[in-house]
Order: sequence, then C-alpha cells, then structure tokens
Amino acid sequence: MKALPWLYLALLSLGYGWALSIGHLGWLALITLGLLLITAFAVRQQQVPVARLLGHAVFIFLALSLALHWLPGFDNGRAIARLRFTDDAVPFVMYLNLDKPLIGFWLLLACPWIVAARSLRQTAYASVFALTLSAILALGGALLLGMIAWAPKWPDQAWLWLLNNLLLVTLVEEALFRGYIQGGLSRLFKHLPHGDNLALLLASLVFALAHFGAGWHWVLLAGLAGVGYGLAYRFGGLGAAIATHFGLNLLHFGLFTYPMLAG
Repeated sequence: MKALPWLYLALLSLGYGWALSIGHLGWLALITLGLLLITAFAVRQQQVPVARLLGHAVFIFLALSLALHWLPGFDNGRAIARLRFTDDAVPFVMYLNLDKPLIGFWLLLACPWIVAARSLRQTAYASVFALTLSAILALGGALLLGMIAWAPKWPDQAWLWLLNNLLLVTLVEEALFRGYIQGGLSRLFKHLPHGDNLALLLASLVFALAHFGAGWHWVLLAGLAGVGYGLAYRFGGLGAAIATHFGLNLLHFGLFTYPMLAG
C-alpha cells in the first residue's frame, strides 16, 4: 500500500485549520465525515474489489455535493464581501469553505497514487512550460474575448486571497481533476493507444464543464487552462499541476481585471 503524501496533507491541514478557526461546523457535518472515512477504508482495502468500486462511487457523489455546498453542517464564512478590486471589475465575493477541502483530504488519504511523484527538476520544468502555455491560452483568450484588461494591482486583501486560493482551492481542485480523474483514467486507459492523451483531454473537459454555471466563456477558458494543468500533471506530477494552476490564478489576480470586466 502506497505511503501517504504527508507534505500535501500538511498543506491542506494548514489551510483547513485556518478556515476552521474562522468558520463553524455543525453536528450534521459529522455524518459526511463518517461517510468519507468509511469510503476511504473501502477504497484502501484490497480484499473486496466490489467494496472498492462502491467506495469510489459514494465518494464521487459526496465530492459533487461538497463542491456544490449541498451538505448540511458547514457554515462557510464570507471573507471578502462584494469588493471591486478595480473600478471596471465586477464585485468579488470570497468564502472560506469548510466543506470543499474535505475532497482533497479524502483523495490524499484514500488514493495517495494521485501525487504521481516526479523529481524536483521535472516538476520545475513542467510547471514553467505549462504555466506559459496556460497563460497564453487562457489569459490570451480572455483578453481576446474582452473579458479582462490589463490592471496591475496588489490590494490589501491580496494575502487573504492568496492563502485561500492556494490552500483551499487550487490544491483541492488539482487533486480532484488531475490526480483523481486524469490519473485514474490514465490507469484505466494504460493499455489503449494514446491513453494518457485521452485521459488528459477527458479530465480537461470535466474541469471545463464544472464552470458551466459561469457561462460558456468560462467553460472555454477553463478547458484551455485545463490542458495546461493536465500537461503539468502528466510530466511534473501533482506539485507541477498545483503550481501551474495557482500561478495562472495569481497572474490573473495581480495583473489583469479580477475576476472580469463589468457589463
């Protein structure tokens, strides 16, 4: 059984503990925690294959519910309330979510293979290449679509945004979309010609569709960015995917209209 990725668990624990100190948990959240523990045990055991499949199925349902904030017992505190970082931007709201990070905890505990460990050199090279590509595709596309404009800034709330985006957003999303979905599909398709490429494209498509509620523009841009994140994961592991995703978000936040131009 593969060793747990303690570095990623420590980072996620730091972010979750920070959010937990500000927000609140109700007793109903214990039901979700219990189900996650049961499914993690089912997935980690090797004796009953059917139990592993059932564990994955229940987790997928719980992950969707946690990501959409459907489950009771989680009081996600609002950290930034309708703030315009620039005069021409739409108002930005940010919550410190206590539910969504549980997805990352489960993945790292139940499926440590998602880390796809690479050497530091591989991780660095893959991150630089993938971030460059993602910035050209996603930020370039957003500029062409008239969604953002050049707007360098570093507001007082930037450090709060930075911690939240790295520890509670990017790490969790990359563990799910690249580690679990792309990595899992790569394992499933390992005997197919170009199976890794197919896994990358399918994971990027799922990531794009996860932004459906924001409109087709964001679906397109997320899909393009997802290709870059997928390449980072394939050649540099989970660390490269997180670095690429966070790096792109940071470029968007610090140098361009955030989150987008108003009307």
